[in-house]
Amino acid sequence: MDEGIIRSRSNPLVRRLRALKEKAAGELMLLEGPKLIEEALASGVAMVEAAASPRLAGLRGGLVDALRSRGVAVRLVDEGVLASLSEVETSQGILALAHRPAFDEARLYQGTPLVLVAAGIQNPGNLGALLRTAEAAGATGAYLTDGAADPFSWKALRGSMGSAFRLPHRRRLTTADALARLEAHGIKVVAADPRGALPYNEADLRLPVAILLGPEGAGLAPAARSRAAASVAIPMARGVDSLNVSVAAGILLFEAARQRRG
Repeated sequence: MDEGIIRSRSNPLVRRLRALKEKAAGELMLLEGPKLIEEALASGVAMVEAAASPRLAGLRGGLVDALRSRGVAVRLVDEGVLASLSEVETSQGILALAHRPAFDEARLYQGTPLVLVAAGIQNPGNLGALLRTAEAAGATGAYLTDGAADPFSWKALRGSMGSAFRLPHRRRLTTADALARLEAHGIKVVAADPRGALPYNEADLRLPVAILLGPEGAGLAPAARSRAAASVAIPMARGVDSLNVSVAAGILLFEAARQRRG
């Protein structure tokens, strides 16, 4: 980091960071903040380059050293220039370009599979929270289908708190395709449906199972719901129509975890 401080917003590194902020493309993703970059490093994510403010480099020298020890070029960038690239009101002082991790689909089916199918979840914060919840409950992986949000967009990464780096998942496929793959592996598909006849805690979730959830409001498409082996409902107080999708996922996934511990 002896090249001097970058102060120009037209610097090639700054332009690369801005381009990825404005539109995610290819196999790269933009990471912001020490916590997320530490999670990426711990998960074995391949870093490309990083930009840190002098203040951050002084306070978090260990993180800068960890990046450099992996051959990542870390440039010092003026605080104001970094702030212009930040997604939050106060810049966290460090940004990095990294390769998106790729997962072997076979990992979704290891052990006694517990798979999340997030169908058409387009809100990136909700999608990130879903991945975080799924990992916390011990899910083996996830299918992100029917135009689900990019799990490596900034808002989704912030919601997943690193789970997107670790939880095996596949995206860019239809729900019908995902369900066909699950059925081919003998996985029972259980749909979350407010109109489901079976209370969620009466469903047998001990065997290989996939939890299918659709977006808030619209819910699951009829074609997807009809493919499920069972539809379960989460009882709610009178006057409440639905739950946040990540909350519903948490209830169902942790019920599966509870049953499996028993």
